[in-house]
Amino acid sequence: MRLLSDDTLYLRPVEPEDLELLYREENDSSIWWLGEQTGPYSRFMLRQYLADVTGDIYTDRQLRLVAVRKDDETPVGLVDLSNFSPQHLRAEVGVLVFAPYRGQGLAMHMLGLLEDYAREHLRLHQLYAYTPSGNEGAVSLFRHSGYHVEHQLKDWLLLADGPADALLLQKIL
Repeated sequence: MRLLSDDTLYLRPVEPEDLELLYREENDSSIWWLGEQTGPYSRFMLRQYLADVTGDIYTDRQLRLVAVRKDDETPVGLVDLSNFSPQHLRAEVGVLVFAPYRGQGLAMHMLGLLEDYAREHLRLHQLYAYTPSGNEGAVSLFRHSGYHVEHQLKDWLLLADGPADALLLQKIL
């Protein structure tokens, strides 16, 4: 088995050439409700991030990878491991499929590749994700990938239309 690659996609580290891709996706305010972002990122901030990131989860405490479609080398999304705990061998997972590529089953491929890498290479014990309870696509993705809803956190998120519950999903690798 080759890590970070399957018949459809491969995952690669972010590159300086990804600046415009990151600028576009990080500044898409329509998806900010899914995470903790409170405002836009400048090109300067993203350029600094790209210059400083080592790609070593033990140093950065996070890992961001770009999902690329094999047949035409098109970037189709991002996956993240964040809030990495080397003591407890766990990390929070994030999956973002870019808008034009949603609904094609790519998220499942991306998450599977990330999980294999986390298990086989990083030797992580568990992955977890927080998602708004109303994000049916994410809840379905994680449940179909073997994650279990461990907690429903009441009014955990403050969205544009008021407080919302979040789900904590967990998978033991």
